[in-house]
Amino acid sequence: MRFGDLQAAYLLWVAAVAVVFYIAAFRGSSKALNRFAESALMPELTIGLSQTRQYLRAALITAAVLMCVAALMRPQWGFHLEEVKRRVSDILIAVDTSKSMLATDVKPNRLARSKFAVNDLIKKLRGDRVGLIGFAGKAFLFSPLTVDYNGFMLALDELSVNSIPVGGTNIASAIDEAINIYKDNPAKDKNLILITDGEDLEGSALSAAQRAKDVGMTIYTVGIGTPEGELIQVTDEKGSSQFLKDSDGNMVKSRLDEVMLEKIALTTGGSYLRAGSAEVGLELLYDEKLSHAQKNETQEKMQRRYNEQFQYPLALALILVMLEALIPERKRMR
Repeated sequence: MRFGDLQAAYLLWVAAVAVVFYIAAFRGSSKALNRFAESALMPELTIGLSQTRQYLRAALITAAVLMCVAALMRPQWGFHLEEVKRRVSDILIAVDTSKSMLATDVKPNRLARSKFAVNDLIKKLRGDRVGLIGFAGKAFLFSPLTVDYNGFMLALDELSVNSIPVGGTNIASAIDEAINIYKDNPAKDKNLILITDGEDLEGSALSAAQRAKDVGMTIYTVGIGTPEGELIQVTDEKGSSQFLKDSDGNMVKSRLDEVMLEKIALTTGGSYLRAGSAEVGLELLYDEKLSHAQKNETQEKMQRRYNEQFQYPLALALILVMLEALIPERKRMR
C-alpha cells in the first residue's frame, strides 16, 4: 500500500484530536446533567437511557472520523501501466571555445562563466532535450540532443579552449552545425543559444543566421565580455602565463561585439542578452522565452501508475455515520 502526498502522521494527529474532543464533550454533558439534578434522582431522570448505546454511537462516530482520515491519506494499492506523453523543447547550446574566451573581463574568465551559466540552466530543465556544440575556428557536436543531463554535464565539464583543434572564431560554423542537427528533426521549435564574445573572424555569421531563419530556427545570442575588452592571458607549454600576441608581436585585446550578436538574434526572431558581471541570465531566458515556446510532443516509456483507493474508507465512513444516526440512545420500554 502507498500513500499520497499528505503526511500520515499529521492526519493521525487530527484524528486523535477529534477523538479527544468527542470524549471531552461526552464528559462535559455528563457533568452538566449532574449539576442539573442530584445524583439520587439521576436513575429516575435517565430511565430508559442506554449508556451502552451512547458508547456505541460514540465508537461509530470515532471510527467514521478515522475512516475519513484514511481517505485523506489517499491509500493506493495495485497499479496499471500507462503510456505518458510530455511536451518538451529542444535546446542546442553553442559555446565559444576560442582563446578570446580566456579574457578575464568576466570573472573568473569568459569561458568558465559561460559554463557556470549553462550548468544553472540545466538545473531548471524538466524533460527538455538539450545538446552541446563547441566552436572556435570550426564547430563540433559534443553532446547530441538528450534528456541525459548527467551525460551532458560531463561533456560540458570537458569543454576547454583546447577542445577544438582549429583556432579562430567561426560563429557561422556553429549555426550551420545546429542547422544540420535539426535537419532531420521534426521538432516544431528549433532553438539555439549562442554564447560568445561575438568576434566573428570569418565574417559570415549573418549569412548563416539567414539560413537558420529559413529552416525555422530561432537563435538567442548571449554576449559574454565587455565592449571595453580585455587582454587574453594564456598558458604556454612550460606552464607560465603570458598575454596572447598577434603575428606582429602586439598583445591581442578581445572586445565584445554586441552589434553582431544583436543582428544575428534579430534575423531569426530571437533576442540578445548581455551577460552581467554576476550572472549570465540563461535562467531568465528560459523562463521568459524557451519555456513558453511551442513544445514538441514526445512519447515516453510505459510508466507505472498506482490505483487510488480512497473511495473505500470514505464509503465506510458514510456507512458508519448513517448507522450512528439509526441507533437510538433510549431502550425500548415494555
